[in-house]
Amino acid sequence: MPWKVETPMSIRQEFVSFATQPEANISLLCRRCGISRKTGYKWLQRSRADSTLPLADRSRRPACSPGKTEAAMEKLVTDLRSEHPAWGARKIKRRLEDQGHAAVPARSTVNDILHRHGRINPSESAKHTAFRSFERPAPNELWQMDFKGHFATAAGRCHPLTMLDDHSRFNILLRACDNERFETVQAALIDTMRCYGMPLCILSDNGPPWGSFGQEGNNTMLSAWLIRRGVCVAHGRPCHPQTQGKEERFHRTLKAEAIGTRNFKDMEDCQKVFDKWRQTYNTLRPHESLGLAVPATRYTPSSRTFPETLPPIEYGSGDQVRKVGQKGEISFRGREHKVGQGFTGERVAVRPTETDGKMNVYYCHQRVAEIDLRVETGGR
Repeated sequence: MPWKVETPMSIRQEFVSFATQPEANISLLCRRCGISRKTGYKWLQRSRADSTLPLADRSRRPACSPGKTEAAMEKLVTDLRSEHPAWGARKIKRRLEDQGHAAVPARSTVNDILHRHGRINPSESAKHTAFRSFERPAPNELWQMDFKGHFATAAGRCHPLTMLDDHSRFNILLRACDNERFETVQAALIDTMRCYGMPLCILSDNGPPWGSFGQEGNNTMLSAWLIRRGVCVAHGRPCHPQTQGKEERFHRTLKAEAIGTRNFKDMEDCQKVFDKWRQTYNTLRPHESLGLAVPATRYTPSSRTFPETLPPIEYGSGDQVRKVGQKGEISFRGREHKVGQGFTGERVAVRPTETDGKMNVYYCHQRVAEIDLRVETGGR
């Protein structure tokens, strides 16, 4: 007794019509419909109990849901998402806990709430993948510094200058600048170091004002200024932005949460927004790489104070001291050797290495160049 049907409802209706006939073989009908005997008898029971759409699918929603998130909690979740549109479920959950709310739902539940209320773009969500990063063991061992890509305001272009503590992700500096010149960065650094103290080292990229695009020594006036004040200067590998991965990630967060599509009037307007957001970032926003702690809980200012006056530079008795010329060169063993224009007018020390014919050039505590006496140079 084969038959052809096109919809689930038609299968159920035909099954019931055949199964209610006298001497119907229920087991055979169930096999031919491709259903279990339990399902077959369920359909028969429904057809006898209610003639109004007896075979339609019924809701599987429970009569009561004791585990359902309360409307007030859902509102807290969606309100926090509205206030911080770039925050995901982990950050929102942690922030609600930090605020002292009781019975904060699981991260997955918070994520479901955001999806249910249309607060998550699936394509944007797919972009966020976990990665492994490394950090210095203590605050102020390394600060990462860079300019965020500039953007337009009504009064000109803004160049955000940022600096991040490698260990804590604490945002040390966020300043709206109208240029990327040495004097601008120097003034910002003085203010920052007077407030937070001095780091052991600052990492930056190879472009101005930090570096000289791979030229000999790769040191600029800014490099010399920092070294003179006891800070080691490091540069990332050319074409490897991942060296400053934390700064790069911070810049994406800054763009998403603070800059976005806002229309800024001028630098003062930018700075007001930056100051407010920086407070949120450092003290309120849970950071996933910190186990959802906020950066301020892992940061303490440096015990090394900014030197308002500098002592004279002293080198060892075995050092051969030379003064750097106007072109960034020193004269040694009858030849001119480039050490970097950032040191023009300064005194540097030449020291031998373990390799015969090679000499290191130091400015204060930092090695800034190498001289190879075995290689002919073009200048004299």
